[in-house]
Amino acid sequence: MDLTQYRRRATTEVRIGGVVIGGGRPVAVQSMTNTDTNDTEASAAQVVRIARAGGRIVRLTAQGPREAENLRHIARRVRELGCDAALVADIHFLPEAAAVAAQYADKVRINPGNYRNDRGQFAALVELCRARGAAIRIGVNHGSLSKRVFDRWGDTPQGMVVSAMEYLRECRRLGFDQVVVSMKSSNTRVMVAAYRLLAETMEAEGMHYPIHLGVTEAGNGLEGRVKSAVGIGALLADGIGDTIRVSLTEAPENEIPVAQLLADHFRSREGRFEVRRPERYSPTEYRRRSTVQTPLVHREFPAGFRELEALSANPTAELRAAILDLDDREPVAVCRRYEDASAETVAVKAAADLGLLFLDGLADGIRIVAPRLAEAEIERIELAILQAARARMSRTEYIACPGCGRTLYDLERTLERIEARTSHLRNLRIGVMGCIVNGPGEMADADYGYVGAASGRITLYKGREIVERNIPQEEALDRLVALIKANGDWREPEEGPDAVAPAKSEDRTAGGSAGGDVPAAAPAAERSAAGVCDSAANSAGAVVPLSAGGAVSGRSVPSRPPAPAERGARTSETGAGRSAEAPAKETTSTEG
Repeated sequence: MDLTQYRRRATTEVRIGGVVIGGGRPVAVQSMTNTDTNDTEASAAQVVRIARAGGRIVRLTAQGPREAENLRHIARRVRELGCDAALVADIHFLPEAAAVAAQYADKVRINPGNYRNDRGQFAALVELCRARGAAIRIGVNHGSLSKRVFDRWGDTPQGMVVSAMEYLRECRRLGFDQVVVSMKSSNTRVMVAAYRLLAETMEAEGMHYPIHLGVTEAGNGLEGRVKSAVGIGALLADGIGDTIRVSLTEAPENEIPVAQLLADHFRSREGRFEVRRPERYSPTEYRRRSTVQTPLVHREFPAGFRELEALSANPTAELRAAILDLDDREPVAVCRRYEDASAETVAVKAAADLGLLFLDGLADGIRIVAPRLAEAEIERIELAILQAARARMSRTEYIACPGCGRTLYDLERTLERIEARTSHLRNLRIGVMGCIVNGPGEMADADYGYVGAASGRITLYKGREIVERNIPQEEALDRLVALIKANGDWREPEEGPDAVAPAKSEDRTAGGSAGGDVPAAAPAAERSAAGVCDSAANSAGAVVPLSAGGAVSGRSVPSRPPAPAERGARTSETGAGRSAEAPAKETTSTEG
């Protein structure tokens, strides 16, 4: 990892049907069907919709030999419809299904946590794929590590890497290099640490396999997009990732524009920033820089709260370098301006740019400047980023899988109904899972779980414990609410429009503990209604350069910031890694 600039990790090329990933090629975007793989017409039609949206790699579940065999008919039908998307078979338990799928799919994904390999089944799969020119993905899931790995390592990033490396070493032993690897989790902090540790481990062993990025069970709507952008964006900013999937509990084709926005956002990240104290950074170990436990959104900033505004084309590296350069542990907020008119676009970009700084424990506050958005939209995005980075909980979090051919009920509508009943609750995580394959494991840190057990049947969890098993789906939501009430976690919805409360000690932080040492929010009269962090957007001077007289290091601070096209050329040297191109501008908030 290069802290000073954006540099993609060097990887080998892997061919997946007509798509080649790795080798410095643009990041490829993909999705997964949620149809029954036994339904040829429905599956083929959904593959085509995903491809038309821009997803050239499409995965289908093949949980058994019957579904794997039907990939032959799906592939033929997809080609008849004029679609050349690469098809991937998703295998969990059965080597027999993988062997069948390898005859028709362009890539076979296996999960080391539940793929049996006691009789050389993986080596046999490698030979089948080699003969057909198919690729393999070693797809590790945080929630489904093998008992052998779990007993020694627990459900940790280290355990995930151990699980992947066992199979990668076997691929190398067999001389098979058409391999992709992934480390997925619904916990963004675990996911980012696991991928970084994997990249380090592979580098140490001379492996350069391409990496597939994704956050599992991200949910839906703006919050689901932000959660994926925080995790995927943090890794793309590090130069890690050759293909990505944004998992949403929505129609699969909805995932593609979000994934493509992320890929395009990181296509060019110019700027180099000196990091003079790299020892302060711990990419695979969470460590808080300051004593603040609950980061603030911009309306909560107290007077004098230090802010760093990114002005370059590489805001993540710019702000990280600036914070690591600070010689004190004074709390610091990060700021970035976006001119987009779409709240979704601003949310995805800001989450990708700034989320890493909270995942790594570096920043203590967030200010998004988006002149074309309403103040309420901006604050919702700021809070969503903090929650996705597991820095502060402000609303119910839904760990909801996107659904696939294994899903046992209408996941999208069920999630909407659960949200309608429970979204007013604070400091709760609710898992909503389509089946038991990854469900119980991936929602292991949820407070409550709603998991498909059989057709029309739901199993409810409290934490990791089953509370009610195989109950009728029509009763499940009422019984989930009753379970929450019985455990003292329910409160009645407040009257009037939803309002977000300021940070309090009761807000849950990333580790689930109460947040302390929160700077007091400025009184309402002191807060800036505009919510900006550059002098042009706040001519009243609510945010001013730290240096007296408007001069920093012998260079004048412009009376207004340069136009977007000029940014990165005319900025001060305050606080940043002293780049000649685009250092962060350090400001202090007098109104918040």
